[in-house]
Amino acid sequence: MEVCYQLPVLPLDRPVPQHVLSRRGAISFSSSSALFGCPNPRQLSQRRGAISYDSSDQTALYIRMLANSEIEVSVSARNVRRLLSFQRYLRSSRFFRGITVPNSSNILDDDYNGQAKCMLEKVGNWNFDIFLFDRLTNGNSLVSLTFHLFNLHGLIEHFQLDTMKLRRFLVMVQEDYHSQNPYHNAVHAADVTQAMHCYLKEPKLSKSLTPWDVLLSLVAAATHDLDHPGVNQPFLIKTNHYLATLYKNTSVLENHHWRSAVGLLRESGLFAHMSLENRQLMESQIGDLILATDISQQNEYLSMFRSHLDRGDLCLENANHRHFILQMALKCADICNPCRTWELSKQWSEKVTEEFFHQGDIEKKYHLGVSPLCDRQTETVANIQIGNCSSVNSSRFLSGCDLEKKKKKKKKAPFRYVSYRLYLLLGGVCVCRLNGTWLETR
Repeated sequence: MEVCYQLPVLPLDRPVPQHVLSRRGAISFSSSSALFGCPNPRQLSQRRGAISYDSSDQTALYIRMLANSEIEVSVSARNVRRLLSFQRYLRSSRFFRGITVPNSSNILDDDYNGQAKCMLEKVGNWNFDIFLFDRLTNGNSLVSLTFHLFNLHGLIEHFQLDTMKLRRFLVMVQEDYHSQNPYHNAVHAADVTQAMHCYLKEPKLSKSLTPWDVLLSLVAAATHDLDHPGVNQPFLIKTNHYLATLYKNTSVLENHHWRSAVGLLRESGLFAHMSLENRQLMESQIGDLILATDISQQNEYLSMFRSHLDRGDLCLENANHRHFILQMALKCADICNPCRTWELSKQWSEKVTEEFFHQGDIEKKYHLGVSPLCDRQTETVANIQIGNCSSVNSSRFLSGCDLEKKKKKKKKAPFRYVSYRLYLLLGGVCVCRLNGTWLETR
C-alpha cells in the first residue's frame, strides 16, 4: 500500500469544543475489565489525544480527541442551543421518576406541530415516512420518536425513569450522529428505531417480550451507529485509524458505537437508580445487540439462525433465545430500506450511494485504492442496490423460508409490505427478490 502522509479528517477526528470536553470527558471504554471500572486519571492525563494502555491487561483505552484545556474554542450557536436545550423543556418535563404522560402526543408541544403528532399515532405503520417526520420536527426525529416509543411501551413508568434525564440522553445521542453523513446520521437511527418497533409489536413476539427486552431493543436501535464517521471498516483499517488499532481490526465501528452509547448512558445518569449489577448487564446486552449489526459477521449469525430453525428448538420463553431473536431483528431493521415503500426506499438508496461515493472520492484523493461499490465513475445507484440487496438483504431476510410458497399464498397482498415482517419463528421471513432491472424499471 502506498504510504499516505496526510490522512483524511473524519467527523470523529475533528476537535471537540472545550465545553463538550468538560461536560462529558469523551471517554470510550475498552472491552476489558476497564469497561465497568474507572480509568486512572493520571494515566489518561499522560496520553491526551492518543491511545493509553491499562497496566493490568494492556487493553487500549483511548480518549477521543481530548483537546488542550488551555486552548479556547469558540462556541457555535448550535452548541449553545445544546447546552441550553433543556431549559425550554422545563414546562413539559416531569421531574419525578415513573410519571407517565397521559397523552404522549402532547409531550413536545413546543417542538413539533399537529402533523407530527398525527404521524406518531401511526408510528407502528411500516409505511411511516421518517423523512417527513424529520422535517416536521425540525431535525429532531430521533429524540421525538424514541421518547414517544419509551412512553408508548410503558418503559418510563416500569423502570421509574426520570423524563428529564431521558430527554437529555436522547438529545446527546441525536447530536452525536453526524448530520453531514448522507446516510449514517440521526435520521437513519430514527428509521431503524421505528422498524425495530414494528418488529417488537408482532403479536407472537410481543406477548413473550419483557419490558427489559423492549428497553434494550430501543436503546440499541437508537445508538447502533452512534458517532459513525461516514466510512466503512476497511477504510479505517487501511488508513491505520486509531479506532482500528484500539479494537484490533475487529468490528471496529460497532465496538465504537457501543462504547459511545455506554458513555452517554453513564453521563446522562438515566439508569443511575438501578443496581450496579443491572447496569452492567444492560451495557453488556446492548453491546451484544449493536455488535450483531456488523455485516462482516453476518454468516455466523445466519448459520446460527438456520441451525435453530432446522432443529426447531427456538423458544421465546427462553431469555437467551429471545435475545438472539432481538439480535436478528436489529440486523434486519438496520438494512430494511429495500423493504420499505418505493418512495422511501429510493431516497435511502440515493443517500447510501452518495456516502459510498464520498468515501471513494477520498480514497482516490489519497491514493488508497477505491473500495468496492465506492467508485462514482463505474458504479450506479441501480447496480449498487441490486448487488447489495441480492447479497446482503436477501440472504438475511430469506433465511428459513420458502419464497415461492410465500408468493403463492400472498398473491393479492402487496409483496413489499409483506416482505418487511420479521416472522422468524412466527412463520418464516420473506423479502422481495430482486431481478436485474428492479431499480431501473420502478
